[in-house]
Amino acid sequence: MANENSSEGAQPSLNILAQYIKDLSFENPGAPRSLQARDNPPAINISVNVNANPLSENDFDVVLSLNAEAKDGDKALFAVELVYGGVFRITGFPQEHILPILFIECPRLLFPFARQIVADATRNGGFPPLMIDPIDFTQMFSQRMAEEQARAKVQAN
Repeated sequence: MANENSSEGAQPSLNILAQYIKDLSFENPGAPRSLQARDNPPAINISVNVNANPLSENDFDVVLSLNAEAKDGDKALFAVELVYGGVFRITGFPQEHILPILFIECPRLLFPFARQIVADATRNGGFPPLMIDPIDFTQMFSQRMAEEQARAKVQAN
């Protein structure tokens, strides 16, 4: 009977070997004026990016980058940048599952920790904690794959 799991019949597993802050920056350029009460809530812009690099055959470094900027009109109230990483060991999965694991499951595991670090940084900076909404990493991955396929088509022509 054929083994339905992949490589050498190993039981599929995803393990976090380490988590770390690679870079953390909080800027409050208008303090203490930026801390005063205001009539309207600030406009907050958040960007998210995920990158992954192999460390060995089964170990990967996955990095989640979160950037958030709050503005009151054209004045920056605060900017927070976090690069939060994790080292993951991925074994026993078919090769075609590795990219989705790296760009969907791994950042999904890192996100709650990164979200808390951003919330703590904004609170410690004198603002209400910025609680970033959950992120759909599946949709981000699908969009990234579509963009890369479109880029490949353009380069092929």
